[in-house]
Amino acid sequence: MKEKYYITTAIAYTSGKPHIGNTYEIVLADAIARYKRQQGYDVYFQTGTDEHGQKIEDKAKEKGVEPQAFVDEIAGEIKRIWDLMNTSYDKFVRTTDKEHEKVVAKIFQKLYDQGDIYKSEYEGWYCKPCESFFNERDLVDHKCPDCGRETEKAKEETYFFKMSKYQKRLEEYIESHPDFIDPVSRKNEMVNNFLKPGLQDLCVSRTTFSWGVPVPFDPKHVIYVWIDALTNYITFIGYDPDGSSEQFKKLWPANLHLIGKDILRFHTIYWPIILMALDLPLPEKVFGHPWLLTDNNKMSKSKGNVMYADTLVELFGVDAVRYYVLHEIPFAQDGNITYELLIERINSDLANILGNLVQRTISMAKKYFNSKVENKKVEEEIDKELITEINELKDKVANSMDHLEVADAITHIFDVLRRSNKYIDETTPWILAKDDTKQDRLETVLYNLLEAIRVCAVSLYPFLPDTSDEILRQLNTKEKENFYQDSLIYQLNDAKVLFQRIDKDKFFEEHDV
Repeated sequence: MKEKYYITTAIAYTSGKPHIGNTYEIVLADAIARYKRQQGYDVYFQTGTDEHGQKIEDKAKEKGVEPQAFVDEIAGEIKRIWDLMNTSYDKFVRTTDKEHEKVVAKIFQKLYDQGDIYKSEYEGWYCKPCESFFNERDLVDHKCPDCGRETEKAKEETYFFKMSKYQKRLEEYIESHPDFIDPVSRKNEMVNNFLKPGLQDLCVSRTTFSWGVPVPFDPKHVIYVWIDALTNYITFIGYDPDGSSEQFKKLWPANLHLIGKDILRFHTIYWPIILMALDLPLPEKVFGHPWLLTDNNKMSKSKGNVMYADTLVELFGVDAVRYYVLHEIPFAQDGNITYELLIERINSDLANILGNLVQRTISMAKKYFNSKVENKKVEEEIDKELITEINELKDKVANSMDHLEVADAITHIFDVLRRSNKYIDETTPWILAKDDTKQDRLETVLYNLLEAIRVCAVSLYPFLPDTSDEILRQLNTKEKENFYQDSLIYQLNDAKVLFQRIDKDKFFEEHDV
């Protein structure tokens, strides 16, 4: 039996088309999921859409359509973009799914029956875009602490969840499970800013709109986002208060919830407490990833600085976009994207360091050995340095990926590619080719380069799957072990350009971006 690995993204809100910052999360999750599969795990990767709420109801009304028709269109667009980015999810969930809605109602009933939910009245400050209530002490200059927009005073009958009942237990859990929230800076923020000041009971129903799951015993209320959306992680794998499926028993608890840092509070405070109330184990880790900024500003339609994944893919290709967002966003700090930076990275890393190495090596093998290369083992000290770097790569990548430091994992691969380019300069194959007595040495050098390329291609698969497959096709090998092997025989296919260099000036002349 393979060890299971259950990974989720946050479910995308169906209020509009996702931009590249939203899309980063699914690509990051995909890289982790692919890596875990490569390591032999039985991976289950879930993503999808959050489709209820006041904002959806209002937007549907503006468009003159029913809410279901509105979310069908947006969910379809989100799924199209996730597929365009070559993401290998196992399940795309939608919270308008009737089975999910049925279990959400059961969960609400269970929490009510056991005394964790009670009816009262809410009076406070409401942020409509975030669909969140806040106490006055939470506001920043009377504005929403999450999005910075204006809030309005609101009064509403609602059901509340007794968060305060579980506060101490959650504090103790976080204290005794230091790896539960990552990065550490985000954990400290959650504990110091939200837990220590004391938890307020949470509003879990609404009466001012109807687009949601009705409260089973009080149908003028709809179940609010916290119980409807967050529970997707368990309902779609078969959780049911009346008896859960074998799949649920196999997969839960999740190994990783991957979410944006802006919704960390919901996943590290609200969600764990809901799970505690349901007497379910907590996920192993919640990782709050940073944002992708444009020109160091948060993307927003009002600022006019939004970049969309499908536009970028049309201009640069899927793997170039995947490479940029995975490599240029550090573990715990926001990343930055502009067309200029993207072009620079494509030219320097993908076209030059990677593409040029593959093309040069395969072209030399064709020219000097008619595309057939084996290891003649005429070794020099410089070979051992390269081979050591090749063989250390697997553990370096593993160490980075185990800590979710995806950008660093990619850097380790490109360090070996850089070293391989340097190895060409050090061994000068074009000079060896002129000396008949050095033919076995020349073949050894090219073999070492082909092995470096093969190992790097295999290691690159989770991040650039199409490029990895294309390199292995050019190498004409199905050998997927990512360490140096000294006895393969390469019968190479012709080299093809992996990434075209982009003339930056010409690009901006031709494209209005």
